[in-house]
Amino acid sequence: MKLQQLSIFLENKPGQLIKACDLLAQAKINISTLSLADTREFGILHLLIRDWEKAKAELEKGGFTVKPNEVLAVEVEDRPGGLAEILKPIDAAKLNIEYMYAFSTGRKGKAVMIFRFGDCEKANAALKAAGVNVLGDVELFGA
Repeated sequence: MKLQQLSIFLENKPGQLIKACDLLAQAKINISTLSLADTREFGILHLLIRDWEKAKAELEKGGFTVKPNEVLAVEVEDRPGGLAEILKPIDAAKLNIEYMYAFSTGRKGKAVMIFRFGDCEKANAALKAAGVNVLGDVELFGA
């Protein structure tokens, strides 16, 4: 199941990350997981949030540029070779991974990787056909 992730563009200068986090805190929005990458001119903060539409609105009101995009949360065996097994059907389907990051959920013996693919639909189908557990909102955020 596809999830909506928010990508927030931050000016590459001190204070931008705390400003975004403070806006979400004031709106009582919890961040489930995040990734931050930077270039010379700006950073990109990727967030998974249960109420992503509210978070998007709050961040935009605060002056941030926010883009929602589809990602997949994939359960991975937490052992040597676990990630390699997940990558095999992705490679067989000739899918491009734009980026990925880990998500800690406290699942015993399992890890969760967040993937952004060039073709999310095709990736979802390939992973499910290979028996990979692709998680949805309920598994990540609860009911």
